[in-house]
Amino acid sequence: MKLKSRPCFQPDRIFPLLLSLALALSFAACSRKSSGDANTSADARAVLLSVPAPTVKIAADDVSPGLSFLSWDTEGGEKAATNLLRTGSAVRVQYLEVASEGRSGGASRGTWQDAKVVDRRHGSDSNIVFRTLEAGPARLEWRIETTNELDRVVTERESKIPLERIGSLSLTLFDLAPAPTPAGALRLVFPFDPKVTSTTVLPAEWLDDGTFRLPAVVNAPDWGPMLLAEAKERPVVGRLDGSRTGKTVDLTLEFPALSTAEPVALTLTPLLLPPPPGLPDAALPFWLSARRGWLNALQPCARWGEQDKPFSAPPGILGNNVISDPASVSIWFYADQAFFYPEIAPGISVMPLVRRTIDYWLDHRMRSDAAGRLTGEITGYWDYGDFLDAEASPLIAAWDYVESTGDLDWLRRRVDRLELAADFLARRDVDGDGFVEATHSGDPNALQQPNRSDAWWDALNCGHKDGYTNALIYRAWRSLADLESKLGRSDKAAAYARLADRLKAVYAKVLYNPKSGLLAWWKGRDGALHDYASPTLNGLAIEYGLVTPAQGRAILDRLRIRFAEVGFTRFDLGVPPMLVPVRRSDYLQPNCLGLPAREDGTDTFGYYMNGGITAGQVLHFLMAHYVLDDPELAGRADMILGAMLQRQRRGGFQNGVRDATFEGIDWTTWDGKPAGYEGYLADSFRFLQAVLMREPAFRARLYRPLAGPAPSAVAAGPMGSYYNWPNGVGPQQKY
Repeated sequence: MKLKSRPCFQPDRIFPLLLSLALALSFAACSRKSSGDANTSADARAVLLSVPAPTVKIAADDVSPGLSFLSWDTEGGEKAATNLLRTGSAVRVQYLEVASEGRSGGASRGTWQDAKVVDRRHGSDSNIVFRTLEAGPARLEWRIETTNELDRVVTERESKIPLERIGSLSLTLFDLAPAPTPAGALRLVFPFDPKVTSTTVLPAEWLDDGTFRLPAVVNAPDWGPMLLAEAKERPVVGRLDGSRTGKTVDLTLEFPALSTAEPVALTLTPLLLPPPPGLPDAALPFWLSARRGWLNALQPCARWGEQDKPFSAPPGILGNNVISDPASVSIWFYADQAFFYPEIAPGISVMPLVRRTIDYWLDHRMRSDAAGRLTGEITGYWDYGDFLDAEASPLIAAWDYVESTGDLDWLRRRVDRLELAADFLARRDVDGDGFVEATHSGDPNALQQPNRSDAWWDALNCGHKDGYTNALIYRAWRSLADLESKLGRSDKAAAYARLADRLKAVYAKVLYNPKSGLLAWWKGRDGALHDYASPTLNGLAIEYGLVTPAQGRAILDRLRIRFAEVGFTRFDLGVPPMLVPVRRSDYLQPNCLGLPAREDGTDTFGYYMNGGITAGQVLHFLMAHYVLDDPELAGRADMILGAMLQRQRRGGFQNGVRDATFEGIDWTTWDGKPAGYEGYLADSFRFLQAVLMREPAFRARLYRPLAGPAPSAVAAGPMGSYYNWPNGVGPQQKY
C-alpha cells in the first residue's frame, strides 16, 4: 500500500523540550520552599508543582436562577474559559413541592421546582455574591464565593487564604425562616454538559439505592478533579442521573435539615494529586503532565436508560463514560488504574468503586444454563456473550482490589464466583493443548451481525486461538492462583498456576508467524494465521512474559522496521493497533464502523478497528519496551510517551460525549481525524499508567503474580536478523 506523505512530526525533538520545560517549571515551583525540607508533605509537594495556580470561573447574572456558568482548570490553563454546564441551564436550588392527595387517597412525593430569586447583591469583596431565594414556604440566603490567585493578592485576607483554596468555590445556604426546612425538601442541581466533557463523581461511598455520600471528587476530565465536601460533614445525599439520548448529566445534592444556625456549606476545591509514594524525583515531570488526567480512566456511570433493560446503566458502575455502557471486558482497565492510586483524597478511595463494579457483573450478569445453574460465563455488554475477556477481566480486577485493600473477607465471599469464571475459561480449551479456544471460528467472513467477536476488539473477526484474550486469561489464572494462596487454598492455587503454565508454554508456538517474525493476532479454526503486524498484541505478549526477552527484542526490532516502512510518525496520537489494513473478511459484516468495501481493507484503513488509534491500547506497546530493561528501548518508549503526554496536557484524547459515527476522537486516523463514535472513552487514559510503570518498582507490584516458568522458545525463521531486512532499514531507524 502506497501511503501519502505527511508533514514530519518529530517527537524525538519535542519530548526533550517538553521534559526540560516541565523540569524547569517544577524546579521553579519547588524553589518557593527549600527542596531539602524533609517535612514537606506530599500534598504540599503537589501544590508546589502547580504552575500556574488552579482557577475557577462562575457567572451569577441577573437573569438565571443560579450560576449560568461554571468552569475550572486545576492546572491554571485555558480550560476555565469553557462552560461545563448545559446551555440555557444553571446550577440552582430546587424545592420539593408536595402534591395534594391524589384520587386514590395516596400522597405523592411531589415534584421539584426551581427556587425563585427575589434579591441579588454583592458582598464586601467582588468575588462574593448573595442571592435571596423563595423555595416554596422557605426563604433562603445563598452565599457564593470564588477564591482565585488574584483575590489572594488584592485583598487584605491574603494571609488567611490557604494555598489549597486557590481556585475553589464555596456555596453556602441558610434558611432565613424561624422554622427549619426539613431534610430532603431542598436540593442543589449541577446540570453538566457531557458534550463538553464527561463530568462524573467519585464519592466516598455509593449506597445500594444508587445514591452516594460526601465527600466526593467531581472530575471534569481534562478540566481537572475538584473535591466536593460539606464543611461540617452534614449528611448530604448525592445522585447522578443522565440521559444517553438527550446528552445530559445532572449531579444533585439533597440537603439535610436547614436553618439559620445550621446551614449547608459546600466547597469545591482543586484536587492536585501528589506524586505516588516511591516515584523518583526524575519522574516528576511525567507525573506533572499526567496528574490532571489520571482520574479520566475512572468513569462511574450515571443512572441512564430503563434499568430493567440491557441498554442502560445503574449508577456508580465503572463504564466507558458517564452516559455510556458498562462492559465486563473493560473492568481490568479501570482496576489497574485504581491499583496504583487507590486513595485520591482523604476519606475517598476508588477501590470500593472497583469492588462495586466486580460485584455487579458477578451477581447480575453471570449466565445460567437451561437448568438455572450458573455457568461462569459473563455477559460482555448489553446482551452479548461469547467474550473470553469477560471472564478474565473480573479475575484480574479482583486481584487488583484485594492486593490493594487486603480485603480477604470480600475474597472469601466471592471466591466461588471467581472460580466459576476461571473454570469456564478452562473448559474452553476444547482441544486440550493449553490454549483457550473461542466459540468464534476466526475464519474468513465468519463474524456476522448481530454477533460480536470474543474480545474487547468486538468488530475484529478474532476467534478460535486468539492472542489478545489468551494473554489476559494467562494473567487472570495467575491472579486467581495468587488470591487462592492468600486464602491458604494451596490445591486451588496450584491448579490455576498449572493452567497458566500450560498456556504460557504454547502461547508463542501457536501464534508465531515465521514469515513476519511477529505473533499473529489469532489463528483460525482452519489453521490460518491472521497477522496484522500488531504493536498491541505483540506488546501485550512481551509485557506479560509470554515470549522470552530475546524474542521480545527481536519482535520490537521487526515492528520498528514496519513503522519505518509504513511511514507512521504521529506518535503524539499513540501507535496503531495494527500496521497493515484489516481484510474485509476479518471484520464484522455486513455493516460496522470501519468495515472496508475492498477485500484488502485499504479503503477504510485508519478508521476504528481497521488500524485506527485508541490511546489506551498503546500502554502494552510502551510496556514491552520498559520490561526488557534496555535503556535504548526505554528511551524509545519515553519518546512516544512524552509526545502523548504533550497531547494529553491539551486534552487531545477526547472531545466530549458524541455517540455518533466518526465524530469521536476516542479513535483517530493516522493523521488525527476522528475515527470513533464515543468521543469519550475512559480506557483511552490508561496509557498514563506508563508514567508510573516505566519505573521498575511500580511495575513489579502489578506484575508480581506473573512470575512463572520461562516461555518456550520458537525458531526465528527466515527473517531472524534485522540486518537482513530490505531497503537498508536497520537498527539506526528511529521510531
